[in-house]
Amino acid sequence: MLTADQIIAAQKANMETLFGLTEKAFAGVEKLIDLNLQASKAALAESAEQAQAMLAVKDAQELLALQAGLMQPLADKAAAYSRHLYDIASGTAGEFTKAAEGQAADAQKKFMDVVDNAAKNAPAGSETAVAMMKSAVAAANNAAESVQKVVKQASEMVESNVNTLAATAASAAKRPVAKKR
Repeated sequence: MLTADQIIAAQKANMETLFGLTEKAFAGVEKLIDLNLQASKAALAESAEQAQAMLAVKDAQELLALQAGLMQPLADKAAAYSRHLYDIASGTAGEFTKAAEGQAADAQKKFMDVVDNAAKNAPAGSETAVAMMKSAVAAANNAAESVQKVVKQASEMVESNVNTLAATAASAAKRPVAKKR
């Protein structure tokens, strides 16, 4: 059975984990805010420059050339922003996953200790029930590991898709714009 000290220690560990995850969440939000502030400042400065450049345009041909020249940097910046955003999100999610895996492993070990302790103190003839309990725990652990593998594969696929999308957007912006006659 669990003692009061063990319960208090478990609660303390859970609180430390909660506060640690809260700090990581705030750090992720802070990075996101910094990214958005930088992007907003850059966009404002670039808008002012572009407005000045457009005011200096003398004819339609020059305006078309100016607009075409703005597309590639815009696509590159959008792709870079998306990559930064993804990096922040995946980094924060990775910290949460790492903490969850650590907690799950610790909980699994503690539960197995309880099962083993119960098995040692179980009355004669209960070996089948103990074996079934251990088998159920092993099956649950295998299921959890399978879910973790699927989540990891899905995360890798999302990362690959983000990179492909960014590359596609950048290459599309590099293509010359067809001129109307």
